Amino acid sequence: MIEPKTLMLPVPVNERDHVIGPAETPVTVVTYGDYGSSGCHRRHRATEKMFGELLGSVRFVYRHFPLISVHPRALRAAEAAEAAAAQGKFWEMHRLLYSRSNKLSDPELRRHARTIGLDLARFDRDMASGTYAEQIRKGYYESIIKGISGVPTTFVNGVMYAMSGVELLSEVKATLNNLSIQPFWMTENAQRRNDFSPAFQG
Repeated sequence: MIEPKTLMLPVPVNERDHVIGPAETPVTVVTYGDYGSSGCHRRHRATEKMFGELLGSVRFVYRHFPLISVHPRALRAAEAAEAAAAQGKFWEMHRLLYSRSNKLSDPELRRHARTIGLDLARFDRDMASGTYAEQIRKGYYESIIKGISGVPTTFVNGVMYAMSGVELLSEVKATLNNLSIQPFWMTENAQRRNDFSPAFQG
């Protein structure tokens, strides 16, 4: 019997990615997502839980994969995230988009921008001109060519895992244990590091 080939992360983590967590961590979780996908919302909640439990031991990476034909607002939401990233607040917008998944109209995206303190004039210009639409579409099509076919698609240390959020958390913990790494939250310094990015605070 021929076993199916395991899909490996097609593009290494690079400067174009949105990354949170120390670069030297032993585990990197990369997720391709769509702000209009219910499955991605569930994966996001699992990621928040994972970040809270494994603070400092795991690096998280997010890549856009908007299924525009299925979720017509996904592209605009991704554009809003990129417009926020240009002002240094990608993760703040990212969290709002997933926590308010039924509020992705242009006026609602602008309210999100106001909530996280963006320069609204700059945000409006970026959204009106579609500044980031082409790069998001390009990334989407390149991802398809390289084997990404749906969302959420998550890789742990370069290997794709098709599992629920709870199972993913268990897998990441097991990987840390196999590497004999003590999760940061179990160390003494964890008590001094409760100021991590509000993007992942509940």
